[in-house]
Amino acid sequence: MATIGLDKLYYAKITEDADGFETYETPVQLAKAMTADLSVELAEATLYADDGTAESVREFKSGTLSLGIDDIGAKVASDLTGSVIDTNGVIVAAQEDGGAPVAIGFLAKKGNGKYKYFWLYRVKFSIPATNLATKGDSITFSTPTIEGTIFARNKVDGNGKHPWKAEVTEGDASVTATIITNWYKSVYEPTYTKTAGGSN
Repeated sequence: MATIGLDKLYYAKITEDADGFETYETPVQLAKAMTADLSVELAEATLYADDGTAESVREFKSGTLSLGIDDIGAKVASDLTGSVIDTNGVIVAAQEDGGAPVAIGFLAKKGNGKYKYFWLYRVKFSIPATNLATKGDSITFSTPTIEGTIFARNKVDGNGKHPWKAEVTEGDASVTATIITNWYKSVYEPTYTKTAGGSN
């Protein structure tokens, strides 16, 4: 079902241990969300044998997230892009800046009134684009756009894989209410039930 809205845009800072494995801080609101465009790049390989396809592999390589937001404050800009806030509270962007990756969470309203919830586990943002226009006869809002590259996280999940996104739909029969109510309290960690043979 198509989504028709976008709401509750959050981010969580990431701390990495010596192996590069991620620990997520408590999520905080990024800004009021207006638009979110997500595109994914896949790595593909096909093995041909006996005049046909013997094996085909398609894996997540990276993605791009473009966010249209109402405003980006100094603290958020610093966390996302690596810019520095000086002693006068002025945010200063330098050539050497490079923000650390963060997790991004948001939700989208579906046509049936339910919501689809998302966490992108590792997004590295660039400097926000600013669109300015002189005042004319009509009112035009100028809002920032920030673009990030999505990566799979370094830490493996319970299935031994590197997730890049978690997604859940409110109201699905298999989804407990606590998953939805706790979605923004912490970045979602996948859990799996072990079978008797020890595999998932």
